[in-house]
Amino acid sequence: MARAFRPSILTANDLLDGDVVYLARDGAWTRRSAEARLFEDEDEANRSLAAAESQEDAVVGPYLAAAVPGGQLGPEPVHIREALRATGPTNYCHGKQTGR
Repeated sequence: MARAFRPSILTANDLLDGDVVYLARDGAWTRRSAEARLFEDEDEANRSLAAAESQEDAVVGPYLAAAVPGGQLGPEPVHIREALRATGPTNYCHGKQTGR
């Protein structure tokens, strides 16, 4: 049985550097999870996912990840995996963590 749709963000990995990216409200890819678009309509989310899957020259592995509204901080992921992806690797400071 298929799961019921939950509000979601669209995430993938950048093709060239592998960094986690999110589909922003303006339709561009962003590395900042706070700028991710929160999809609350299942059909719209699925259309955007299909469009992302066709962007093989920009991103790999796009998928929808459950999220909740987060106010000024943008959507907040529901699952720990997505929270970890948003902050970067946990083994040492590099990538997104170097600016902290």
